[in-house]
Amino acid sequence: MELDAAYVMEWANLLLRWLHIITGIAWIGASFYFIALDNSLEPPKDGNPLVRGEQWSLHGGGFYYKRKYKGAPEAMPTTLHWFKWEAYWTWMSGFALFVLIYWGQASTYLIDPQVLDMPVWLAILVSLAMIVAGWVGYDRLCRRIPDERRLLLAGSGLLVVLALIATHIFSGRGAFLLIGAITGTIMVANVAMVIIPGQKKMVKSIEAGEAPDPIHGQRGMQRSVHNTYLTLPVLLLMISPHYPMLYQHRFNWLVLILIFVAGALIRQFFVLRHSGRSNWALPVGGVVALGLLALLVAPRPDPRFAGAEVPAFEEVQAIMASRCAACHAARPSFEGIAAAPKGVLLDNPAQIRRWAAATRQQVQTEAMPPGNVTELTDAERAKIIAWVAAGAPAR
Repeated sequence: MELDAAYVMEWANLLLRWLHIITGIAWIGASFYFIALDNSLEPPKDGNPLVRGEQWSLHGGGFYYKRKYKGAPEAMPTTLHWFKWEAYWTWMSGFALFVLIYWGQASTYLIDPQVLDMPVWLAILVSLAMIVAGWVGYDRLCRRIPDERRLLLAGSGLLVVLALIATHIFSGRGAFLLIGAITGTIMVANVAMVIIPGQKKMVKSIEAGEAPDPIHGQRGMQRSVHNTYLTLPVLLLMISPHYPMLYQHRFNWLVLILIFVAGALIRQFFVLRHSGRSNWALPVGGVVALGLLALLVAPRPDPRFAGAEVPAFEEVQAIMASRCAACHAARPSFEGIAAAPKGVLLDNPAQIRRWAAATRQQVQTEAMPPGNVTELTDAERAKIIAWVAAGAPAR
């Protein structure tokens, strides 16, 4: 049996996405657990000067007792558990997905001629350069700015610059996923290039009978804390392709910033809660940021689509047939599409009316067609919007 290339790509997409979710849950779960553990440690009851803190906990029907040492323990344990492969596999699967979708179909998902028309090879090269530059810039800031408040301001400035560049070069959807890829790369590079190497040096020193350099523990903790604040924003960026109201907005760079602000504030609230403190201004600030985001992306009348007469259904069907059904059909004819995206079929009257409201959202935000590859005109968009607003009549 000859396998269709688009069908193979669909399976690769599915399996990589599943792997990405599985390993991402494992990584985020471990990260959140240890940040919570660090912030809920109590002074050791036996007064051991080597111990920073300890914790008793109950889970799964059993009691646990954990201790964190300031430096080296009294003796090196025979078995030492490391946490790294969850992070590595999350990045590898996520980057493979980015390559498969946003590089493999760059003309559809990464490039928007209305933003900036460029050849595929250049779009791929620029996006790769931005991923590398994001990590290098962040790492340099961490090494050169010891004060965390100043580092926060500098890091925020770097984020704004990257967001502005990405949203003015790539499609909205591609820009959001690129910023997500940059953030995810920073997070995994923190693990692979700072945390794990530092921990290996600590273990080596202990095995040699030497006191480990505390700088490795300090840097590792700093990067772990940074990672935990980046987690909630990057999760939202990963699901952003489902919400064109976010990435298609004219100020989508500002949308990106508000996503990071809201996620970081909400995460900080839970970090403090684990240490027995609460600052309700933090979640309130996160909600305010989300509220501002909702106001920013709220639909507004577009003069280009206003005043159109309600067309006959046959005219709407003809527009769908020429502009949408290449992908949204029982048997898609568009190259690289094996099945209608999200199961939305627009190749027969019943399905066109069924998906009318969803179609209006995609057409009005100009999320569809991606990069307007089928050249849907403003006049055609106005007719679809007017037809849906009239109740999607069958005649």
